Amino acid sequence: MPTPSIGPGPAAVDYTSLSKSQLYFSFSLVTSLFFLWGLSYGLLDVLNKHFLTVFGLTKTKSTLLQFAYFVSYLVVAPPMGVFMRRYGYKKGIHIGLGLFSIGAVLFWPAAKYEQYGMFVAFTFVSASGLATLETAANSYITILGPPSHAAMRLTLAQAFNGIATVIGPQIAANTFFNGDNQNNLGTVQYVYLALACFSALLNIGIAFATLPEVKQAVSGDQEERVAKQSIWKQYHTLFGAAAQFFYVGAQVAVASFTIFYITEQPGISPAYDSATAANMFSGCQAVFTFGRFLGVAYLRWIDPSFALFINGIGLVIFSILTATIPGKGGIACLFMIYLFESVCYPVIFSVATQNLGIHAKIGSGIVALGVSGGAAYPSIQGAVSDAVSTWRSFFIPLTGFVPLLCYGGVMWVINSRKYHGRLTIWTSQTNVNVEEITGQYTPEVGARDDIEKVASLEHDEKPVVEFRERV
Repeated sequence: MPTPSIGPGPAAVDYTSLSKSQLYFSFSLVTSLFFLWGLSYGLLDVLNKHFLTVFGLTKTKSTLLQFAYFVSYLVVAPPMGVFMRRYGYKKGIHIGLGLFSIGAVLFWPAAKYEQYGMFVAFTFVSASGLATLETAANSYITILGPPSHAAMRLTLAQAFNGIATVIGPQIAANTFFNGDNQNNLGTVQYVYLALACFSALLNIGIAFATLPEVKQAVSGDQEERVAKQSIWKQYHTLFGAAAQFFYVGAQVAVASFTIFYITEQPGISPAYDSATAANMFSGCQAVFTFGRFLGVAYLRWIDPSFALFINGIGLVIFSILTATIPGKGGIACLFMIYLFESVCYPVIFSVATQNLGIHAKIGSGIVALGVSGGAAYPSIQGAVSDAVSTWRSFFIPLTGFVPLLCYGGVMWVINSRKYHGRLTIWTSQTNVNVEEITGQYTPEVGARDDIEKVASLEHDEKPVVEFRERV
């Protein structure tokens, strides 16, 4: 299937043409978007428990919020990737913030009339805005600097998303479950009205800010090769989207049932109440955020696909232990799941969208589509939880962590085979400045300072530039 013809899009520049101040400002501005959707997501899982109490829902039915939230990525992310290729990142961000504000404001009448169906519908509206923001922001951060450090940059930006997911449950614990509020929806109205106002102010600020349109930095040969191919021929992107689907499904299932897991954990007497469990959930998110900042440090030196493989192993081990060890030991293993989850999403995204050239925005939409896995897994785990127990239901996320492990392992092997050895660039030009060539060319793996540059004159005195990995 060919990629649709949608026009060249707005004029874009390479990140190397931007000053450091422009890079830092753009990074900071877009990172503020990560905080917004992290706050919204942090509230979502606590709302799940709150609505179960207020509306008397089953656990399976309470997961309709997660379904509405994450199915929006399936519906919205791919077309928004096409839209942003034509009209640019900034217009996509405006649309995303606008949709989120509308959805958050509509929580007011939903709470006033106490209609669960309205909450589900308006969650879809607000999440459509977040899906648009995520498609734009993740892609923008990955191309806002050297390709070799894309995973590290995105993990850093996502760390601020993690901070917001810590704050969200704290807000919920001190509002939704405070006194008489645990049996009504009054505080939900004001919390989401505040989010709508924050989003609107952010939208106004971005309208007046200068946000350069940046294109993905790839070599000339790579750009030409990718331009001749359909996005559907970029298999690392397609399999990355599949891995993202399974991983996000597992991550969302874990988050959705963390509070249930803590309050219903066998071997603990007296059982933890909902407010205490919400605070412990916030602690899980704090561990998750710590893992992202830790990832920023080690992703500078480790192949991102290898890091994904190692974290996948940790997730498989601790998901099994969480589902089999009762009491506080099981809760400790649950905390470890959050630690190993920390870098997985940004690393999958950066690995799956590398070397896409003109397809970068559409590819980002396809990978963001994988987030829709969060719509499927909570319902499945909810059914198992209702039929068996919440404790045993934590075997369900295991089925999402295994594909993640496989994708990381396969990409690590492919990258290792592809780049061990020597890459030679030939040029027919004479009197070429070798340092100029090596300075402009960025290999597909390793930062420029991680490779050794060797130049020689061979084959009829044509300059040859070779890149060899340091040993």
